[in-house]
Amino acid sequence: MSLLVSALIIGLIGAVVGTYRTRSRSRSGSRFGGSARPAVDAWVRDSFVPAAYGLVPREVLDAGRPGPAQPLHRIKEMQAVADSAWSGDWRPAASYVAAAGDDWDERWSRTEVLQEIACEDDAWLEAWRSEQPRNGDAATLHASMLVHRAWEIRGTAYANEVPDERMRQFRAMLPQAMNAAVDASRIDVRHPGPWVVMITAARALSYSHNQFRTLWAELTARAPYHYAGHWQALQYWCGKWHGSDRLMLDFARLAVERAPAGSPLAGMYLHALRELDSRGGTGGARARRSRALLERVAWSLGQVAPDNEALPRLRHLLAHYLLEARSHDAALEQFRLIGRWCGAQPWNESDDPVAAFDHARGLAAKHVKRQAHPKGTETMPL
Repeated sequence: MSLLVSALIIGLIGAVVGTYRTRSRSRSGSRFGGSARPAVDAWVRDSFVPAAYGLVPREVLDAGRPGPAQPLHRIKEMQAVADSAWSGDWRPAASYVAAAGDDWDERWSRTEVLQEIACEDDAWLEAWRSEQPRNGDAATLHASMLVHRAWEIRGTAYANEVPDERMRQFRAMLPQAMNAAVDASRIDVRHPGPWVVMITAARALSYSHNQFRTLWAELTARAPYHYAGHWQALQYWCGKWHGSDRLMLDFARLAVERAPAGSPLAGMYLHALRELDSRGGTGGARARRSRALLERVAWSLGQVAPDNEALPRLRHLLAHYLLEARSHDAALEQFRLIGRWCGAQPWNESDDPVAAFDHARGLAAKHVKRQAHPKGTETMPL
């Protein structure tokens, strides 16, 4: 396996959301899991025995990734698709994305894999579009590539930190991406992917609330619980783009209420709290006022299949915010489910993610009754 594709797979599998993310900032020097009294810190440091609470030992904690590695057969499948594409054969890529059928979250995830492959060499994509001009997946991938390239030029900094020339290029490229997405939506009217691209471009094109709601209605008519689509919409409604904290939180709460069994959609509320933390550090305070809602998020995520790509990162955020909300038993349960992995937000924003993660689970343990590993509770596989 090439180093390039290895990096591609590690970066994509387990990713929480779609592309075109903006930078997340955290409070410098903040303690993960809320403030603690010196005596509590001392207990965590000197007396906390993870095994007594059903947690993995400190010695096996791993900050290399957010969760377990994907099955080898999935890695081999993506490698084969990449190798075929780079050799000029687009057919395995077409089959790969089409195999997701009407599982639109999975279909989008596979489209993102193909996008990463095309970032290295997109000749195969152009050949695919030439030979199958009415293929909705090819058209969607092309539109997504265009908006992705525009965002690469812009970068992830806040707008006032982006050089003027790069911002001009970014804005000049967006209409082409939007037009390509509109064309893709006409090729396959059932496919929600073009509408995900449109709401992503609409954010940067400063669409009005009414204009955005029109696009959103089209997306949700096709895929009402589309995870990446909701993440993009959450960004539109946040205060740094075209909404406010209230509008963003209202949108996230509605996602929790509507999340169907098996969907990670309730995790939108955790992303909203992270957004608050990135712009002033108020996510923890909001969490403390939202304990019941967070416990509902925990229940909803408990219905999600263990191999869902979004789940590991969401569990880390959930453990953190349950701890902030002082729902210690619920937080400890998430730490048990997470197991050895700590390569995710918020721990990886620390100079020592392992220490930050271990301290947080120690705080949760300090405030619950000492207990052995509960029967029926399983940690993530090692």
